[in-house]
Amino acid sequence: MSRLPDWPERLAALITAAEHRPFDAVRWNCGRFALAAVAACTGLRPSWQHRPMLAEMADTAGYPRVPVPFARAGDVVLATDPDRLGVVLDAGRAAFVGPAGLLRLPITACTIAWRVG
Repeated sequence: MSRLPDWPERLAALITAAEHRPFDAVRWNCGRFALAAVAACTGLRPSWQHRPMLAEMADTAGYPRVPVPFARAGDVVLATDPDRLGVVLDAGRAAFVGPAGLLRLPITACTIAWRVG
């Protein structure tokens, strides 16, 4: 699966729309944000299977893991404490769903990355 030609604009639109959208355990959580980012970048909405650990569940979507320092904008990442999925914004930051909107953390807070497209 490859990225769409206009993926940067589509990802930016998602980030803008999610900027002040608060966490909701059912409607807007880290998994839904990660799925929306993959859809923005590739045009496809992946599916995954439920697993006890968030990283194991993300693995079932079929994207390859890459070392976190090599993650690029649009890739999905996992930060811990608490475990949550996010999206790489640029070489140094990732965005995550927070209580009042998106939180930005340094990429060094991430432990796993998945290459999208």
